[in-house]
Amino acid sequence: MEAAAAKISSIFIYPVKSCRGISVPHAPLTPTGFRWDRQWLIVNQKGRAYTQRVEPKLALIQVDLPIEAFSPGWEPTMDSYMVIKAPGMDPLKVPLRKPSGVADGVSVWEWSGSALDEGDEASKWFTKFIGKPSRLVRFNAASETRPVDPAYGRGHNIMFSDGFPFMLLSQESLDALNKLMKEPVPINRFRPNILVRGCEPFSEDVWTKIKIGQFSFDGVKLCARCKVPSINQDTSIAGSEPNETLMKVRSDKVLRPNDKQQGRIYFGNNMVCKENTEGDPKLVKVGDPVFVIQKVSSAAEAAA
Repeated sequence: MEAAAAKISSIFIYPVKSCRGISVPHAPLTPTGFRWDRQWLIVNQKGRAYTQRVEPKLALIQVDLPIEAFSPGWEPTMDSYMVIKAPGMDPLKVPLRKPSGVADGVSVWEWSGSALDEGDEASKWFTKFIGKPSRLVRFNAASETRPVDPAYGRGHNIMFSDGFPFMLLSQESLDALNKLMKEPVPINRFRPNILVRGCEPFSEDVWTKIKIGQFSFDGVKLCARCKVPSINQDTSIAGSEPNETLMKVRSDKVLRPNDKQQGRIYFGNNMVCKENTEGDPKLVKVGDPVFVIQKVSSAAEAAA
């Protein structure tokens, strides 16, 4: 086998969509991505998802889970909570045992269905912080499935992530981007699940099949970026960067000149896991080697 192309340097989980992530030393694989990732969603009174695109204040919401929640096979007890904090707010404790209430008509992008409702206390907390009627809901895996776009990841499912179970990025790509800007930006602008280190900048663009430790992943679609990378995650204030620089060096015009131009910018690779995640808990760890099994010759040949 060839030498490892890179190693995992960080793993990030975002339990509540569009709120702050948690850096963890290891994470269990599930059929929809890492355990706890985007399992919760904040919705408006019509049940539509709030994201930082519309409510940048969500960047200020910190989410904590007990560290044992990332251990293989761990199940919550009556005393297990997700703790949510934000400036000027008392901490909110959300029990990790499944709630009994149901919210119908929840929608995120193209999907709609029912979800578990985390109750009135959570609703009051988010309503106060956002300043608009809000509820916190949890994906109900027992009754709902949300498929990945079959053009890219047929047979795979997600919870409340934008479109794919995993997003991988390299530290070298971030470093290369930062060299082009007056003010460097941190990794939290890009919200990857897997950050790797040790490869050439942007080499992850072309990875179509990789192994992380012994687990197989497919790179299925370059990650097209919205305005969220331009939102400072410490202040929730949007600026022009890094999107302006990305438009110069990472646009479809630059990377995919022969494709129909849609003014998109790309940074990172969306991935699906090819392992059967039933049975023994499968754990991805910081420090795991990344082996490239198959790649295309350029970003122009990758799916996007």
